[in-house]
Amino acid sequence: QVQLVESGGGLVQPGGSLTLSCVVSENIFNFNAVGWYRQAPGKEREFVARFTAEETKDYADSVKDRFTISRDGARNTVYLRMRNLKPDDMAVYFCHANIMSRHYWGQGTQVTVSS
Repeated sequence: QVQLVESGGGLVQPGGSLTLSCVVSENIFNFNAVGWYRQAPGKEREFVARFTAEETKDYADSVKDRFTISRDGARNTVYLRMRNLKPDDMAVYFCHANIMSRHYWGQGTQVTVSS
């Protein structure tokens, strides 16, 4: 069973930065996509950023130019560097990976943006 374990969430002031990490139990290059979603209270889970099988990076418009996704193949780890955080970025952030129709999720890490 594929496991994804996130870390790095926490409390940050508006305008601050955080880096999330996701350790995957298998080679991250085996997946069609690996990336991040988030879910704010009372809202649906939404896409944030991902690496595709074509090795391109996709970002949601709301985070483009502020968030950067990166990866370390040797560590099977995907990162999300978040800068200039806004209150609207506050959510539980989930790591996600899929192989065709099989989807895998981490348990989530909370990001709180508040002064």
